[in-house]
Amino acid sequence: MASDIGLSIETGTEIAVSSADVVLKNDNLMSIVKLFDISKKTLKIIKQNLFWAFFYNALMLPVAMGFFAPFGIQLSPHMASLAMILSSMFVVGNTLRLR
Repeated sequence: MASDIGLSIETGTEIAVSSADVVLKNDNLMSIVKLFDISKKTLKIIKQNLFWAFFYNALMLPVAMGFFAPFGIQLSPHMASLAMILSSMFVVGNTLRLR
């Protein structure tokens, strides 16, 4: 049986600290509970970001390719780049909620 994550305390041996995936800065083992809480929140935000990125691209890619041009719906290159910037800013803003 193998572990999924290596955990060490900063005051441990150098080899334990260098091989660990996570290094606790203090000797308080309640930090492990915080670690699991942060990891759950991180995975939730990653899934949200992936969902919104796929949704946005599925919605905007046909518009950018000009499929809706016969209906008068077009994006200029300037507007398409602005839309892409807003998408990226949404992902960054959503990720900043981890703080």
